[in-house]
Amino acid sequence: MSFLDSLLGGQGQQAGAGAGSLIGVAGQLLQQAGGVQGLTSMLQQHGLGGAVQSWIGTGANQPVSGDQLGQALQNGGMGSVVQEAASKLGVDPSVVLNGLSQVLPHAVDHLTPDGQAPAAGQGGGFDMGALEGLAGKLFGKTA
Repeated sequence: MSFLDSLLGGQGQQAGAGAGSLIGVAGQLLQQAGGVQGLTSMLQQHGLGGAVQSWIGTGANQPVSGDQLGQALQNGGMGSVVQEAASKLGVDPSVVLNGLSQVLPHAVDHLTPDGQAPAAGQGGGFDMGALEGLAGKLFGKTA
């Protein structure tokens, strides 16, 4: 299993280790930001507007770099989530950010299948099970 697979919560991780995976970190970001609407709004306000809109929309997802994502999360008050995850995983925060820059566009896209972020209070939360299933979908694993 590759290092990225283990970060994504691949096979071989103990049960409940999802919070230590990139999918788990994405879930933490969504939860702390107040769901899909909260996270996408915060990222848009901090310089990732065009990219985030592409993740929500039905077209191709625009990429972001780990540095861009890190700056937006830090400016949006979410840098501590990345720092905490990096500490738990025993890696540099840049490793977590580079992984999240690959996972988050797919997570937001997956959670907005109709091309719109749910309004706050209208399903603005998320289903962690849906995110965990995303790892299998993205990386060809069975959930």
